Amino acid sequence: MTHMLQVTSIGRFIWLSLFGRWMFALLVPWFVPTISYLLIGDPYLASFQNFLLGTLMILTMTILAFVPHDWAAQYIARRYPSFHSSLKRAFLTASAFCVLTGVYVTAYAFFIIHFRPLNADLDFSKMVNVYLFEFVAVLMLTCLYEVNYSLTKWKEIKVNKEAMKKAGMQGQLQSLKSQVNPHFLFNSLNTLSALITDEPDRAEQFVDEMARVYRYLLQTNQHELTTLSTEIRFIRSYYHLLRTRYDTGLELVIDIQEADMDKFIPPLTLQLLVENAVKHNAILEKKPLLIEICSIENNLLKVRNNMLEKSTPVVSTKLGLNNIRAKYELLSVDMPTFEIENGHFTVMLPLLTEKPENK
Repeated sequence: MTHMLQVTSIGRFIWLSLFGRWMFALLVPWFVPTISYLLIGDPYLASFQNFLLGTLMILTMTILAFVPHDWAAQYIARRYPSFHSSLKRAFLTASAFCVLTGVYVTAYAFFIIHFRPLNADLDFSKMVNVYLFEFVAVLMLTCLYEVNYSLTKWKEIKVNKEAMKKAGMQGQLQSLKSQVNPHFLFNSLNTLSALITDEPDRAEQFVDEMARVYRYLLQTNQHELTTLSTEIRFIRSYYHLLRTRYDTGLELVIDIQEADMDKFIPPLTLQLLVENAVKHNAILEKKPLLIEICSIENNLLKVRNNMLEKSTPVVSTKLGLNNIRAKYELLSVDMPTFEIENGHFTVMLPLLTEKPENK
């Protein structure tokens, strides 16, 4: 625990040094002398020694007060990270700064009034000017934090957007490789051929569903997120192709709450999980492979399948699961979890309640 606290403190100190270089360059030259004069009074300018000692004393106090200000700003930024929350974030930051500044300035004023360092002539009647000056400084400090945060966030979004596009293209390519291959086409055409002769109506439906699947696969690279309802419609079409081929050996159960349908998910995530389930498990009519997709509390989507050992196991490359992890990691949200328990493979996928700003 001590080591973790030390690491956290070092991380905060590094952040302070990076952000503080230019911020202090703007604030310290005028802020510290001005507040020093307001707190000490005319004796501050009575001699060079008083000026130097007074500046060092108030600078030390300023640095000590700045640390909790920085922690508060970082905490608020973590709670409200989006651009849409800029006004709320700035208001909360300014409010926190006002409270912290008020506490520190009052404590320092009592210290100066009681001990009179450098013969300071501060009294309670002069504190009004001190508070007014600190209020202006708080507003400027809030603006600097917000500008710095917005610029940093904009750079991160720009980088993540490019990375997300790359990941999306790689995911699409992987999906196309797994779907548009000789085996898939051969099996689909064989199924279609059998249906055309015996069940022409089913053959027509099979072609329609196959067209929907390929259309979605080809168009999905245009979007880095999709609604759960759109993904579910696609997975139903995809399942129709599989069900037509495997018949009662494969079952899909979907239980999604209506309120979750408008939430967001990286496209093809469900397809990759269904594909993996079919690829790595035996599919028998006497013991069907059951895939369940259901939404649960805390904005989570559970995808589970029973594990049925194949006579000839397929070596897992984990490309599909790694692709899903990469997409969620680039979105800077909670990561999906994968678990094997009681003969079932379970995946918990976070559902996004809103699109990130870079979408």
